[in-house]
Amino acid sequence: MKTIAIVIASLIVFSGAAYATDATAPVKEIMDATKSNWADNNSDWTDIFDASRLDHLYSKDFVARYQAAAQFPAGDDDGISPFDYDVIVNGQDACPLEDLTVAAAPPVDGTTEVTVRFKKSACADTPDAKDYTTVRFEVVEEAGQAVIDDIVTENIETQGRDSLKATMALIAKGQ
Repeated sequence: MKTIAIVIASLIVFSGAAYATDATAPVKEIMDATKSNWADNNSDWTDIFDASRLDHLYSKDFVARYQAAAQFPAGDDDGISPFDYDVIVNGQDACPLEDLTVAAAPPVDGTTEVTVRFKKSACADTPDAKDYTTVRFEVVEEAGQAVIDDIVTENIETQGRDSLKATMALIAKGQ
């Protein structure tokens, strides 16, 4: 009987730990909000950096960089965001997101890269309307929870990758 109790307790602890460190969970929450923001029928914009999300979806380092960058708000209506564009679609305009996929790579040195792909211009009558946008989320574990430590987008002009944490550091320096 004692063995059964230990096995059951182990299963409960293990399943809870597996859920707590699901690297895709914070990414899915951000992507659900982003998808809703760009839906045709959406009337309210969801801030992916509001206080409640900063508190549980992002790493302490990311939050510190965001708060430093927020001291230099972009020219937007709310006067608090350091960005004048949607950091996920990497622009100011997009269509309803289509063909969205989320895939996690195996962790490397404590960081799991979660790759998100979607079409952001499918409704547009442009040559790139069917192109995919790729966003990479670097997810780490803090206090037993998976949290986003960086958001990396592809730079179409340079063919490189742009780190949001690096961008926030520049904004915080007034650049």
